[in-house]
Amino acid sequence: MRLSRYLVPTLKEIPAEAESLSHRLMLRAGLIRQLTAGAYSYLPLGWRVLRKIEQIVREEMDSIGSQELYLPALQPLDIWNETGRADVMDEIMFKFQDHKGRWMCLGPTHEEVITELARAYVHSYKDLPQQWYQIQIKFRDEVRPRGGLIRTRQFTMKDAYSLSTSQEDLDDWYMKNRQAYSNIFTRSGLRYFIVGAHSGPMGGSGSEEFMIPSDSGEDMIIICDDCGYLANLEIAMSKINHRGKLDIPMEDVETPEKRTIEEVAGFLGVPESETMKSVIYMLLPDEQPLLILIRGDLDVSEAKLEMALKGQEYRPAHPEEIKEMSGAEPGFIGPVGLKRDDIRVIIDDSIPDGVPFIGGANKDNFHTKGVTRGRDFDGESFDLRVAREGDQCSHCDSALRHEKAIEVGHIFKLGTKYSDSMGAMYLDENNIEKPIIMGCYGIGIERIMAGAIEVNSDENGIIWPMSIAPYQVIILPLDKRNEEIWEKAEEIYGKLWDAGIETLLDDRDASPGFKFKDADLFGIPIQIILGKRALKSGNAEVKVRKTGERTDVSLQSLLSDPVGSLPWLNDPTLSEPKE
Repeated sequence: MRLSRYLVPTLKEIPAEAESLSHRLMLRAGLIRQLTAGAYSYLPLGWRVLRKIEQIVREEMDSIGSQELYLPALQPLDIWNETGRADVMDEIMFKFQDHKGRWMCLGPTHEEVITELARAYVHSYKDLPQQWYQIQIKFRDEVRPRGGLIRTRQFTMKDAYSLSTSQEDLDDWYMKNRQAYSNIFTRSGLRYFIVGAHSGPMGGSGSEEFMIPSDSGEDMIIICDDCGYLANLEIAMSKINHRGKLDIPMEDVETPEKRTIEEVAGFLGVPESETMKSVIYMLLPDEQPLLILIRGDLDVSEAKLEMALKGQEYRPAHPEEIKEMSGAEPGFIGPVGLKRDDIRVIIDDSIPDGVPFIGGANKDNFHTKGVTRGRDFDGESFDLRVAREGDQCSHCDSALRHEKAIEVGHIFKLGTKYSDSMGAMYLDENNIEKPIIMGCYGIGIERIMAGAIEVNSDENGIIWPMSIAPYQVIILPLDKRNEEIWEKAEEIYGKLWDAGIETLLDDRDASPGFKFKDADLFGIPIQIILGKRALKSGNAEVKVRKTGERTDVSLQSLLSDPVGSLPWLNDPTLSEPKE
């Protein structure tokens, strides 16, 4: 392709609206253009990258026996009502009525559609196991699209679904997909982590995320550098040190208008870790009160609470409800002396038996010293807290650290969540009807592109891994008016394409400095530079974008053996992430 005829609108200035590194570089290099918030046009350079990523994904999914199909993005809302997710995902769904008045949506994901397909065609154990996948556009009405391609309202996903008759077969598919994902991200030049994760509205018995470290990430992962423990902050576990046990009597103390943990601890002159936080929710649909107790300096993880409640929905209690069941305003509630006996109590294990804390006294403007679990109150035990940087690793006692990351893939063991609710059944060997056991495996195609830039760039621009680069080589003739340079550039350009080497020719009438800057910005792995000095000696200069290495290569070898004279084309290190 000749650059003079190529749609590549580069920008000199960093766009003000670009938040992330990848967003800035994609706009500057002319890979994308925003049409509206969260929706982008992919220009030729960017589209070539996406197509290469899709090809890697297809090759790895096909290699594990997965079958590609294509499902509608336009979906009837009826199937979402079957699983109950029409309400759960209401805030992010694009919904509308067609001309017949039927409610439709633009699919934010495809679990319901794949389950409808399975119940139509899978009837016997002889039809299983299966795995189906697609590369398809999704739509989510994100409140705040951000980071360029990191969080958008229209995006491309590869989603795969395994259909099994046993947990063992599901586990086998899960591990096959896990390895395929590792291969995909490695081939795409990403440095990634596999972390334990929360399944969220997808449901199921377990899941893992594939994360790439990036300051632009919207997720936070917990890392132990000593033992290798990794988890999303939502579900990460940690150890905390407890104070010693002490049997002291309870004592009410006046704390006028001191409602927050910070205010109470400051007023009484104690560390926040000696206080106890009480939070009341209402469990749905029965409106049963739920009291959560956790050490005052810690926070409750909603993901862990959801897992403790096994997905049961809940809402914050209203101030008047809190007053009715405790006798006090919010800020003064505690576990001792509550007025209702149907309150479910869940206690984070930061509140151990026998250790006194300061908690609400259930009367306005008072707190109670010496409140002790096991003696004065008790309840169900769960790990509910958000792990903090510096906490002890639950596996090796070393200090944990935080790191921002971008999620590029997520794999789930769905179990029978969808087949139960939608009636996707099969007959087993004994002619007994059973629900299909399912797994789900998703990859964000655009996020791979954004992630590759986040971890493969420098102050001059993008450094594409060879495996997903839009072109392998760019030729830079430094003087278009010099006939010899131009003739050699054209000749080399033709020979490279004839040899199957994807090549871009910068045939613009521009200064050498301008061409060098654009070549570095585009990030094409190999630059062939043709100038007067090199031509006099019968050479072209070859620059490797990733390393900056410069080598003279004879023009004769370039023309007679293009592949052999450019060994960097097959250098595996050029597809590895930048250090």
